[in-house]
Formats: sequence, C-alpha cells, structure tokens
Amino acid sequence: MGATLKLSTFAALAASLSIAACASRSENIAAAYVSPVQYASYSCPQLREEASRVSTRAVQAAGAQDSKATGDAVATTVGVVVFWPALFFIKGDGATSAEVANLKGQMEAIEQASIQKRCGISFQRA
Repeated sequence: MGATLKLSTFAALAASLSIAACASRSENIAAAYVSPVQYASYSCPQLREEASRVSTRAVQAAGAQDSKATGDAVATTVGVVVFWPALFFIKGDGATSAEVANLKGQMEAIEQASIQKRCGISFQRA
C-alpha cells in the first residue's frame, strides 16, 4: 500500500511539474513593450509595409509557438499516463515565446504610430 501511495504521489508531482513547464499558447503571451518612437519617422506607406512584415512574421512565430505548446501537451499526457521519461521531452517557453511577445509589442507600437499619423492601421486580435 505504501508503494502505491508513493507511486501516485510521484505521478501527481510529475504531472504538476510538467504542466508548469509546458509551452504557452501564443494567445496567452503578453506583448513586450516596444516604443512607438522607433516608428515616428515612418510615413504611412512605410508603416503599412512594416505592419505587413511584422504581422506575417507574427503569424509564423505564433504557429511555431502553438505547435510547441501542442507537442508539450502530448508529451505531458504520454508521460503522466504511459511513460514518464516522455516528460523530459517537454520544451516549455523559450526563444519562440519571446519572439511572439516582441512581435506583439511591435504591432502595438505600429498601431500607436499609425494613430498619431492618422494612417488607419490596426491589427485584428484573436
């Protein structure tokens, strides 16, 4: 009975630790602060071009982050239910989540510069 209790305690601990280490979904990552001052000298056409470039990269980075989050969720499930060494394959947040946060911040800064210049640029939110 003691071994069963230890095993279930280990499983619960492993599950809670692995869930905490899972990569975040892109929509749950907050924007990093990016100053709109860097876009102050941009014209409206330049802001539109930059908005297009940043939003394209943001979609790519969000897709990579969401893929990482899904992979971590699968590894967690396999690790807790079937094979605990699978828990070592959980990647968690890293460079991709930092890039998503930075790109979200850039989009907010571009929107602020657009408002000041009356360019009418805005990004759709998920």
